[in-house]
Amino acid sequence: MKKAIYAYTALLAVLLIFLNACRHEALFPVDGGGGGGTGGGGTVSGNPCSPDTAYFVNDVMPIIASNCAMSGCHDNVTHADGVRLTTYTQVMNYVIAGNAANSKLYKEIIKTGSERMPPAPMPALTTSQKTVIQKWINQGAKNNSCAGRCDTAVFTYSGAIKPLMDNKCTGCHNPSNLGGSVDVSTYNGVKTIAINGKLIGSITHQPGFSPMPKNAAKMSDCEITQVQKWIAAGTPNN
Repeated sequence: MKKAIYAYTALLAVLLIFLNACRHEALFPVDGGGGGGTGGGGTVSGNPCSPDTAYFVNDVMPIIASNCAMSGCHDNVTHADGVRLTTYTQVMNYVIAGNAANSKLYKEIIKTGSERMPPAPMPALTTSQKTVIQKWINQGAKNNSCAGRCDTAVFTYSGAIKPLMDNKCTGCHNPSNLGGSVDVSTYNGVKTIAINGKLIGSITHQPGFSPMPKNAAKMSDCEITQVQKWIAAGTPNN
């Protein structure tokens, strides 16, 4: 009888160790499908990237986090005009899945002049960024992600580093919004924090550095490798 109890206890311990070892942190908080009754749905996954698909985690949320959900605007603390845009469900309150033209989120970002979002003097979203958000909404506004789009063999400033900064960092770190007194809207600004160690410290979430990007998924291992390779190559403006 004692042998049976010992055997059962040992088996239970092994199972607990196994279950704990299999827990993984999601790329971005998954908060249960479509929000606000607007549809959407889908979940975060590791599916291979399709060039014809816009992904919430990879493409859309970094733009929103950097340009809309930062401190002073639509984060959970400030929530200007009562709007919060830090999670998929919150974003979906302003989206009609499959219908970008009638989605408040899209209508706000394509406004011009004094009504545009982000408001001046913040930089306006680029045509490419607006197109990505429009495409994502029209494709069903899913809470989706993909893996494999990044290529560590590409680590030039124009081909890898600037796009990363534009989509994930510039909204919070530009001359009109100098978060942490950091400007990554120009090559020289990025080079400065690359040389002094702030860039790598922040994107790898090292102790003593503010984790970046805020309110969005950590950069992938591939993206971090691209930055590391660019720095190791001497931070060229190539």
